[in-house]
Amino acid sequence: MIITRSWIDEWIDLDGITTEDIAKTFNAIGLEVDRIKSYEVPKKIVIGKVLECEKHPDADKLNICRVDIGTSIRQIVCGASNVRAGLDVAVATIGAVMPSGMIIKPVKLRGVDSEGMICSASEIGLEDCQDGIIELDESIGSYDLGQELQTIATLNDDLIEIELTANRGDCLSIRGVARDLSAAYDRPLKESKIHEDEDKSVGIGRILSLSHELDLSVNLRYKALDLKALRLPFIVRLRLAQIQEVRESDIEALMLYATQSSGVILRSYPHKFFCEEDAVMAKIELKKDKRGYASIMSSEKASTIGIIQEDISKVDFSEGCVLIEASYIPPDVISKKMQESKVVSGPMYYRTSRGSEPELNQGLNFCLNLIEANSDSSLYGGNIELCDNYEDKIVSVSKKEIDNIIGAKVDKVTITKILRNLGFDTSKSSLDNFVISVPRFRHDISHKQDIVEEIVRMVGIDNIESKPFVFAEKSKLEDDYFEYKKRSVYRHKAAQSGFFETLSFVFDERKVLESYGFETIDARLEILNPIVNTLDTLRTTLMTGLLKAASLNVKNGISSVRLFEIGSVFNSQREESLKMSMLFSGDTTKENLSNLGRPKKVDFAYFTQKVSDIIGEFELSKYETKHKLSHLYQSATIIQNGEVVGELFRVHPSVEKSYGLEASFICELEFEKLFYALKIAKNISKYQASFRDLSIIMPKDLSYEKVKSVIEDSATKELVRFYPVDRYSDEELGSNMSLSLRFVLQSDEKTLEEQDLVLAMDSILLALKDELNIGLR
Repeated sequence: MIITRSWIDEWIDLDGITTEDIAKTFNAIGLEVDRIKSYEVPKKIVIGKVLECEKHPDADKLNICRVDIGTSIRQIVCGASNVRAGLDVAVATIGAVMPSGMIIKPVKLRGVDSEGMICSASEIGLEDCQDGIIELDESIGSYDLGQELQTIATLNDDLIEIELTANRGDCLSIRGVARDLSAAYDRPLKESKIHEDEDKSVGIGRILSLSHELDLSVNLRYKALDLKALRLPFIVRLRLAQIQEVRESDIEALMLYATQSSGVILRSYPHKFFCEEDAVMAKIELKKDKRGYASIMSSEKASTIGIIQEDISKVDFSEGCVLIEASYIPPDVISKKMQESKVVSGPMYYRTSRGSEPELNQGLNFCLNLIEANSDSSLYGGNIELCDNYEDKIVSVSKKEIDNIIGAKVDKVTITKILRNLGFDTSKSSLDNFVISVPRFRHDISHKQDIVEEIVRMVGIDNIESKPFVFAEKSKLEDDYFEYKKRSVYRHKAAQSGFFETLSFVFDERKVLESYGFETIDARLEILNPIVNTLDTLRTTLMTGLLKAASLNVKNGISSVRLFEIGSVFNSQREESLKMSMLFSGDTTKENLSNLGRPKKVDFAYFTQKVSDIIGEFELSKYETKHKLSHLYQSATIIQNGEVVGELFRVHPSVEKSYGLEASFICELEFEKLFYALKIAKNISKYQASFRDLSIIMPKDLSYEKVKSVIEDSATKELVRFYPVDRYSDEELGSNMSLSLRFVLQSDEKTLEEQDLVLAMDSILLALKDELNIGLR
């Protein structure tokens, strides 16, 4: 947001306050100053009046001018196309040193003496705001012929650029910024009013009618005028150049200037655009267009409220009947609609999506005063308006709560002044409680903490007395510590296992999540103003972020990508939880002599072992994922301590290809379910362990879970663990297969003898025969 010192002086009296002090105040109240630029017109450049202007006899593009500079009349040769008799101009007199370093001297141009130079804006150090020379007028303030431009405050101005956060749409205007300064300096705002002679003016109702659909959340206000001889003031041209804005016509430039000043979205339309052929009455319709946007309609669309005005509905004449429209639409409504169905937007969309000024009358008054002062236009009486039903947000907070949150006592009178100067209504407050009505332009205020933040901004954090912290000793080993410790332990385990930690935004792209079948945030709870379109929702999984990171690593020449992340994810109701995800893609090792430069690719077993190195022992169970990232035949749930804690799978080949990856595996775990507790020491047998392998014939369609369950139920106390080591099938076995299992047996009391091992194996084989009808191969 760009302001100038003289521009903001039109809305609040800052007499006695330096620009440096204003910049410090901006920083103190949360409006960070990005840069300050000072304009200073050189000495010996004065105001002159062109008395005569004649063509140069020996040059088609030169004019010989007689210019009154107050103390004398000078002859000056000028080549500007817009020079003419009657103009007030900027004249660089003899001896003036221009910003470019050029010194003005008496010269002869094509044989004609020239004593000075009639200047353009850029030649005297101002922004280039006009083709040719400056055409001065009273918009810069009162002046006399011969007065140096260096003494005119509006030309020797200070420009301040402010960085605004996305929630401060109320400061996207000069009036909005002045409102914050009003609270900071306790000085009143200046408001503009228009005085209509209702007896002499024709009522607007004779030439305009408005019809509308219900429940569009739109406020409109129309005024009408007969535009005639509009002259765009020099100060308007200069200030629009300072904020780097240009418009094709004077009326459009004036609308933009009034919008920038007041914060109200203003547009101008030709009256005849809304009239049927030869009709006097213009008929405006407010209704939804094909995409559901609130739009101004006639036989053709004129504009989309808060989005864009169509070129065919813009004023392209200098004289005629013009309709001036002031509009307001809530920022959450327009932003949400744009997310649902994007359309081409105009320059005003940024303002409306952040929150424009809803007080339409003051913006219209400012605009019409400007037109009346700089044209021969006549105004129609009255106005036509449409207002939506809006109830002010009410926030209640006690004086005690305010003091407790701030940590210091702030005088109640000071609090009341701050809130009122910021536009809040405190009239319903009682002795010890504030009942605050939040103005509509502050859509970012909804809680008592927001109110306290406004008070702290204006009081100034440096003006709040510092107090020492009071520490009361108590146990530091609370839940937060153990949560931190658990997270730290798993991060270090992952790093020790060769994985690198990656960090990604808590935001993701909704379209990507939906394409892979992941749960997404409920539309009613979706982000209204995302940073960018590719980060337009809260993430519901960490896996898409890992895939993007892996893809970037591969593009940088990394052949073995091992990544992990522990971070927050959200369900459809925006409920937060913590997950841990790991990804392994490509080679298991680097190229070296031992593998002849051909390292193995990661496979299911290798990745499973890596995950086990990090989270400890677990079991896998056959599982079909609900999303589309996984391979159809290589996915499983991870079970730890009898509870499902996550999933592990190979990435689907089509997804691998889309991200430019080789064989890749991912697992995602619910972090809260991962084991973390005090380790309990167990006795370890000092006797030798024994191993036995059994190969059993079993149907192919019999699940390993059933076999495992029977073995566990029938095992003797000597069985430490068992696991499959091989699976075999051929034509002779038909619908059966051979499954080889390895058993580890050990006793705490003695070295097991052959007889002990046979008894242990026999009990298992008997149970398999009785319950599953399977046995040895």
